[in-house]
Amino acid sequence: MFGKYINKYYVKYSYLFLIGIIFLIGVDIVQLMLPEALGTVVDTIENTTIYTDEIKNKLLWESLKILFAGLGIFLGRIVFRVTIFRASTRADIGIGEQLFNKSLKLDLNFYHNNKIGSLMSYYTIDIENIQDFFGWGTIQIIDASFLLIYTIVKMFLSNIFISIIIIIPIIFIGVWGALVEKYMVLIYEQRQDAYSKIYDFTQESFTGIRVIKAFVKETSQVLLFSKLAKKNQEMNVKFGKFYFIFDLLLRIIIALVSSLILGVGGFLVYLTVNGTPFVLFNQEITFNVGSLVTYLGYFTILIWPVIAFGQTITMFSRAKTSSKRITNFLDAPEDIKDDIGEELTDVKGKIEIRNLSFSYPNTDVKSLDNINLTINPGEHIGIIGKIGSGKSTFINLLVHLYNIDKNSILIDDVDLMDINVNSLRKNIALVPQDNFLFNATIEDNIKVGKDDASKEEIIESLKKAAVLEDINNFPQKEETQIQEKGVSLSGGQKQRISIARAFIKDAPIMILDDSLNAVDTKTELDVLNTIKEYRKDKTTIFVSSRVSTIKDLDKVIVFNEGKLEAFDTPDNLMKTTNTFSKMYILQKLEMEI
Repeated sequence: MFGKYINKYYVKYSYLFLIGIIFLIGVDIVQLMLPEALGTVVDTIENTTIYTDEIKNKLLWESLKILFAGLGIFLGRIVFRVTIFRASTRADIGIGEQLFNKSLKLDLNFYHNNKIGSLMSYYTIDIENIQDFFGWGTIQIIDASFLLIYTIVKMFLSNIFISIIIIIPIIFIGVWGALVEKYMVLIYEQRQDAYSKIYDFTQESFTGIRVIKAFVKETSQVLLFSKLAKKNQEMNVKFGKFYFIFDLLLRIIIALVSSLILGVGGFLVYLTVNGTPFVLFNQEITFNVGSLVTYLGYFTILIWPVIAFGQTITMFSRAKTSSKRITNFLDAPEDIKDDIGEELTDVKGKIEIRNLSFSYPNTDVKSLDNINLTINPGEHIGIIGKIGSGKSTFINLLVHLYNIDKNSILIDDVDLMDINVNSLRKNIALVPQDNFLFNATIEDNIKVGKDDASKEEIIESLKKAAVLEDINNFPQKEETQIQEKGVSLSGGQKQRISIARAFIKDAPIMILDDSLNAVDTKTELDVLNTIKEYRKDKTTIFVSSRVSTIKDLDKVIVFNEGKLEAFDTPDNLMKTTNTFSKMYILQKLEMEI
């Protein structure tokens, strides 16, 4: 019904669904006893002039049947709701876990082509739609189907003539509903698309709120949001109108059929009481007051399946659209597999680059073009170049965020494309350019680098990153709660906490992607000296736009428009490459000024 990713939860929690369905059908059977009991009571009272003990006992017995039936319905409804809703909740959690695990496996190319706001709608609206159908949808389908069939059978046994008249609009509703479902799925897809665009815009606006305020763009953003909101409103109104018309027509049909029962049934009762019963195909049709009450009771029960039928169509259309979206997401190709490849052991830190060229997806422009170099174990290497020269791209490839050609990058003489991704990244401590920090305590952010880190290790890593003094000035020190993305910290503090997180990992290879550009010269020097001391035998790579960061390193890689301009010691680069020498002179003059 909903594909392999969702249908499996029907199987996984089949025992809960089975228990719930058994009690649900039991409730329906007991519920259908009530019209018969009420009809018997009415006939008995109507035809009784003297209430003998036998008549009293009969009325008492029928009354007890009604009482115990009501109690049974009450208890049965508790059981089937608890079991079926528990199954739907567990399915909700399971689908959410599938989506989250898939999100972790998808590469950066996927996130370049899909906005975060749209992806979040999978976790909210889509999962909610699936959960609704697993819970209420299952109840309504089973309940409505069983009651519909069983009640119609009972009605035919009660009076074939009226049942034939009533079954015609029921069949019409079924055929019409099937056609309506197709159109409602289409409308709901358009509604979801409009909602996703609002989600994208809102997420982007909150992320860039500082830019919006700085450039006084609040009014224009509100206008743009209004356009998206109006489109979303139009689609919701369109969907609501269509559902309203469908539901209204259902209720009109139900009212007409109810009037028909009262009219035809009342006429048959009138003929029966006058001793001139209606004759059809040479058969007399007798219909007393008790039969009419019973028949009305059956039809009252039948109203719910007919209404539920319309609601289920709407619910199914939403769930089907959401399941299609979820399936497409879970079927998205994983260009980088993290559970295959060779495990790295006893990493020395040698990095060899052979004829490395790379272009980002959907573009023919080479971000890196024919790079060849070798970084020996334990070397401290700098990477420098103008903006857009390929520095960050080179780092992204080293940690396998994108696929590359075979034998383009080798770690300890092992092809990067043959290395298990998790194993590779466990041996690399990366300080990313954005210095992302989680909405947690400083201590918890440091533990991302080492889950079982002790308090002493955390303090030591903060000390190495030259940020311990800042942390100690906070009221709760390392237990201080960092707000989302570290907005409560300065840029330099975020950078140094990120460096501390990398320090505590103590990986054979450490990469700092422009991670000291927000600190002053003295703090930068303190961090660099600490890295030289504690990582003197481990490979360390510094990406920087400041020559001061890399001027004392073993070697420096100079990128220029995606090409390797030079790879040599800082002293030799001053003599051999214009890019490095020019940057050094200009930055030195800037510092002097």
